[in-house]
Amino acid sequence: MGLFRRGPKRDGDDVPRDEEFTFLSVGEAARFRSQVREAFAEQGLEVTVYSDVVTDSSGRQFGLGNLAAVCHNDERGSRVWPEVIRGHVALVLRTMDAPSALDTLPPEQIRAQLYPRVIGSDGLDPKTFGYARHLAPGLCEVLALDLPESVMMLTDEALEPLGKVEELRQRAMENLRALPVEGHERVEDAGGLRFDVVVGDSFYTASRVLALDTLAHQVTGQHITSDGALVALPFRHQVAFHVIRDAGIIPSLNGMAAFAASGYADTPGAITPYVYWWRHGTLTQLSDRTEDGEGLRIVVDGDFQELLERLIGRQPGED
Repeated sequence: MGLFRRGPKRDGDDVPRDEEFTFLSVGEAARFRSQVREAFAEQGLEVTVYSDVVTDSSGRQFGLGNLAAVCHNDERGSRVWPEVIRGHVALVLRTMDAPSALDTLPPEQIRAQLYPRVIGSDGLDPKTFGYARHLAPGLCEVLALDLPESVMMLTDEALEPLGKVEELRQRAMENLRALPVEGHERVEDAGGLRFDVVVGDSFYTASRVLALDTLAHQVTGQHITSDGALVALPFRHQVAFHVIRDAGIIPSLNGMAAFAASGYADTPGAITPYVYWWRHGTLTQLSDRTEDGEGLRIVVDGDFQELLERLIGRQPGED
């Protein structure tokens, strides 16, 4: 799994882009939507295709954003799109038509498969997920049930018979901390930039930011100090962090800002393109889009500015 994610080369930027999925050309998007319709028809379901969703006659909706990104990023190219789309559609319908795991699994097994999941809060219905924990602007945490072929985000109604939310979250956090580290790489250069990246197929890899103290010690053998760490979670299969110790924070912050924006773009399971300051479990956003939306800028508040001023005179490697 590459660190700075870029999808395989498609039609050039000089070709008109699709309004909904700008990483696809108009022609690519038309082929993609046509193949989606065919895949549903093969499953005996006629659907109406819109720009970002399809609907069936009963009103069920199926979002296309993640699937479009999966196809775009498949290194084998558009020749495999029909296969990828058929597999996705079959899985979605199989999951929807199967009995709910909440009705078939015993309570203790449900708790053993419970994980906290960090997601973008755009589109999350606060009436359905009233318990969701706000982490930072645009970011929240919900509880999810890990199943063999899918992940079920649990609503207020689904959680009610399982017990108190705080107790369920505590169990979910225990499960998260017990996950193995699937892959780890360090990014560094002669200019002082350095950060660690944990990657994995688990849908909860990015959510390990919630247990960053444990993860950092697992990966580096170091503990996070009271100064905290820089973190980025561009998509669900990746989390990056830099334990703050010295003035290396400056090149690392700039490098991680570019890293997060690159990993977020056109990626299935995208979470956030920004870098955050993690301190005692609290996230403060440090990077943002420029006003024209074309670039990145660093946003520094009073506390973080004080931290920078204190560290600026400290040589890299000094504690």
